[in-house]
Amino acid sequence: MAKKELTVEDKLRALYDLQQVDSKIDNLRTLAGELPQEVKDMADEVEGLKTRLANIENDIKECETQISDHRVRTENANASISRYKEQQNSVRNNREFDNLNKEIEYQELEIEASQRKIKHFTAELEARLQDKASTTKAIEERTVDLNQKRSELDQILAETKAETEALMLKAAELSKKIDERLLTAFNRIRKNAHNGLAVVKVERDSCGGCHAKIPAQRQLDIRTRKKIIVCEFCGRILVDPEM
Repeated sequence: MAKKELTVEDKLRALYDLQQVDSKIDNLRTLAGELPQEVKDMADEVEGLKTRLANIENDIKECETQISDHRVRTENANASISRYKEQQNSVRNNREFDNLNKEIEYQELEIEASQRKIKHFTAELEARLQDKASTTKAIEERTVDLNQKRSELDQILAETKAETEALMLKAAELSKKIDERLLTAFNRIRKNAHNGLAVVKVERDSCGGCHAKIPAQRQLDIRTRKKIIVCEFCGRILVDPEM
């Protein structure tokens, strides 16, 4: 059986009804307010803090490795110095004694350098440990806030879920009555309108969307419902008040 061709008035009625349903869905979503964005921003912040904490922990491991390495170098240098001093007791000439002295001096310089490095990395380690403590605390605090916001959002969504789903089913049914080209135009207008209104009534001789004055002849054309008329200023679809 061929699908019945809708009249312009039928199309306008379907568009108007769809607008009413979509506006109700918008209002339900508005109940959540800024919570969805707040939850997203807070979740991103917590993830950022966790990434920072992971970097800090890597820095801590590096500091600990450097401190350990330089302590080993210090121990090895001290062992070498002891060995060279023992060898000095059995040298055969001054040249051998002087060479051993140079080796001792070199190892002493190595010890001084390692001690400076140990001091530097110890200070760095203490700073990074403080950073870890403050970042861990921040993660804990922001996670508590995030869980609270998520709970609030989940509660609002749960309260409006059934109604929203019913309205979305109704919107889907209404959309089937509207041809694809007109539905695409409707959705485009809705997307660009700050209040989501694509279909508005003529109120006090003006567009119900942008409040621009509508000429009398154009109002008459709207009331006849013989063609789809849009506001010349904002592009919204216009219907007469009786609809």
